[in-house]
Amino acid sequence: MLKLHQLFFRTFSLIFLLVLIIISATTYYWSKNIYLDQIEKNLSQNIDSLSLNLNSFKNLDYIIKTFKAKTGLRITIIDEEGKVIGDSDRDIKTMENHSTRYEIIHAKYEGYGKKIRFSHTLNEELLYVAKKIVIDDEIYYLRLADYTAKIIENFTKLSFQIIAFISMFIIVAFIATYLISIKIRNETNAILGYLIELSNKKPTSGIYSDFSEEFYKITRLLNKVASKLAKREKQKSKQTAKLKLANKQKDEIISAISHEFKNPIAVVTGYSETILSDKDLPEPMKEKFLRKIHSNGIKMSHIIDKLRLTLKLEEGKQQILTTKSSIMKICKQVVSDLNDKYPNREIVIEANEDYEFNIDETLFRMALENLVENALKYSEDEVIVSFDAKQISIVDKGIGISETDLRNIRQKFYRVSQNGWNNSLGLGLFIVSSIISLHNFTLEIKSELSKGSEFIIKY
Repeated sequence: MLKLHQLFFRTFSLIFLLVLIIISATTYYWSKNIYLDQIEKNLSQNIDSLSLNLNSFKNLDYIIKTFKAKTGLRITIIDEEGKVIGDSDRDIKTMENHSTRYEIIHAKYEGYGKKIRFSHTLNEELLYVAKKIVIDDEIYYLRLADYTAKIIENFTKLSFQIIAFISMFIIVAFIATYLISIKIRNETNAILGYLIELSNKKPTSGIYSDFSEEFYKITRLLNKVASKLAKREKQKSKQTAKLKLANKQKDEIISAISHEFKNPIAVVTGYSETILSDKDLPEPMKEKFLRKIHSNGIKMSHIIDKLRLTLKLEEGKQQILTTKSSIMKICKQVVSDLNDKYPNREIVIEANEDYEFNIDETLFRMALENLVENALKYSEDEVIVSFDAKQISIVDKGIGISETDLRNIRQKFYRVSQNGWNNSLGLGLFIVSSIISLHNFTLEIKSELSKGSEFIIKY
């Protein structure tokens, strides 16, 4: 398969050769017609000139020979019957009747006739021109002929001139074509090299060509394609990183869920096996074991409920039933429940007055309890819960959260690496954020490592 610059060069050469042939043929026929017209005109003028000298047939041979010597033309005089009565080149006795000759017939009826014909006598092609003349009240035909070989001679001279001119043009055109083909080759090589770099995903600074509008458009489109590919590659890298992170998180979540279920299941299995195997187990001990089994069953139920709630919130299927509820009441209930769970910790409620809002009390209490419990888990000092007409604030002086974790902590299954956030399930803040969003509230988190955190619910 030919390269573009080779194809261009060969095509141009073929077109140029074809044009040269057409020009040569056209020039030949054009010059031939011009010379034939000139010869015909010259013959016609010489016929008129000779007819003036033919007042009689005295010294006819002398007149014909003299005129032949001056003009170099063949002269023939024919009577009305077609008999040759005078000829400059042949003996009239050997010549046949000319009444059927084309030019004589036309001269007879039209007064003028012409014909190009090959003469077997002279073994040459001639142009014959004949005119009807009247001498001594008799009709005669005066015919002059000239060799058409002059056309070839003149055309040959003209051809040499044309060839010389065209040769110069060909040389210039060849050089120009060669330079253009080299430029095209360089441009195509640059584009091919650029495409190879793109296919190998190598970084490139772009490509530009102002050789022609087509090359300019091609390089501009290639740069756009390269830019899109680079963006796509970046997106692909980000997506790959996200997938790796997601897979890692899923593995960690599966491990965490397994761990969360493992202890309750172990307790349930262990105590139930003891009860089943020991028929003489005292009633107080049996009751204690059954309470343990019941407690861990409830714990597993809570984990399942949390997972189910997460799915509903994520799919937007969780409905809220709003009622006018007291913020102070909810805060006191949360503090009361958590005091039972964390008896050695202090939770302080700070508020000047109570406020009521239309909320889903169950879900909102769950969210608030989650935030306060997290504050208790990751701090050792008191936890302060304060609220006013605009917001609720939960403040702790615990370990704090890094900037990286702050950006991702609301995502489902995301866990803070240092502490295994929310019992290692990574669902707490996702659930909290979703519940708050359902109420058209906002959650703002402020935190600094080793200094503590503040979680703000803005109404």
